[in-house]
Amino acid sequence: MPSSPTERSPASVRLLTLAAYVSFVPVGVATVLLGPMLPILSARWSLNYAQAGALFPVQYVASTVAVALSGVLVSRFGFRFAIQTGLLLVAVGLGLLMAGPRWLAVICIAAYGAGNGVAVPAANLMVAELNPGRRSATLNWLNFCWSTGAVACPFLVAAAAKAHHVPIFLIAVAALSLVIAVLFTFAPAVEPRAVAPAVGGTVAVIRRKLWPFLMLAALFLVYVGTENGFGFWVASFAKSLGSLTATMALMTPSFFYATLMLGRMLAPFLLRSLSDIKLAQAGLILSCAGMAGMIFSQQLPGVVASASAAGLGLSAVYPITISILSKDFAGSSSRIGSFMFVLSNVGGGLFPWIVGVTSDGFGTLKAGLFVPLLGCALMYVLYLQRWDQLSPAGSELSS
Repeated sequence: MPSSPTERSPASVRLLTLAAYVSFVPVGVATVLLGPMLPILSARWSLNYAQAGALFPVQYVASTVAVALSGVLVSRFGFRFAIQTGLLLVAVGLGLLMAGPRWLAVICIAAYGAGNGVAVPAANLMVAELNPGRRSATLNWLNFCWSTGAVACPFLVAAAAKAHHVPIFLIAVAALSLVIAVLFTFAPAVEPRAVAPAVGGTVAVIRRKLWPFLMLAALFLVYVGTENGFGFWVASFAKSLGSLTATMALMTPSFFYATLMLGRMLAPFLLRSLSDIKLAQAGLILSCAGMAGMIFSQQLPGVVASASAAGLGLSAVYPITISILSKDFAGSSSRIGSFMFVLSNVGGGLFPWIVGVTSDGFGTLKAGLFVPLLGCALMYVLYLQRWDQLSPAGSELSS
């Protein structure tokens, strides 16, 4: 039986939550790595836009399969074991990424993608269940830590590429992942043990809450696809303008991920006076403006401003969506959560590929960037629906 929050000491809960926070730093690096690495890998293997874009489904197909298995791992061995397994896969994938030919790199991309797929849903659901009174706030902090890795990644890749030390950088992140996986062993044994309900019970819950379920499914699918479809192609878009140096182009995604991090740091404070639904709506408007601005940018100031606006606008949307899932499907969060995270990984791999194919078809990345812009607009429409029926005003989501 899962232990209730009252059976866990506040100090133990804080320590395990902190362990999850720390684990998300290398996970953040691994999640976005392919974006800033794409110009390097494209030059190494002479890839066109469509061929380069096909690398994203490799990462996210593997991640999707791993998400589906994550629920089984969590149910049998607990959240902590799943997170450790994910970190080990990340370590292996990153450590060997530049160690051999193209086929080995593809396997490594799949490996660290699978690691993300195991670790991300386990950590998100664990933090949500450990902190039932402050779900949105703690999930924003968790994803803030993910953002620190995502922000640092393009800068570190650019610096490593300039010094011709990209393999050393990858090995260093792999070593960090391995150390964190080992240290996780010493975290307090107070984690909730997720027990998946019977399939029939889960189906009954979905039938009772079909409309919220469908809206959440659409949001999980579109959000990660939109974030990746924009963030993963920013470096390539900046390079295609011809007005930025190669190093500066590789660093441009950091502005997107920096404001994503900043927004997640500010969100817990904003949620004290603003409902989570209103915050998500306002953020999506800002993000649409940023993505539209990127399409028409020609110089560095426009690229930086547009990427920053897009990141800040998207920052709180995903944690709020996970918080709503955890609250409204608490009794079935393990099984339904696995399905939702599968959808997020499908979107995460599909949208960047569509961006690449669209860009190749029209001969410009500007055309491809309309894909995440439309995704952002769709999420805004979804958040305009009757969310008060899904999450009553004044709930702990805004704590």
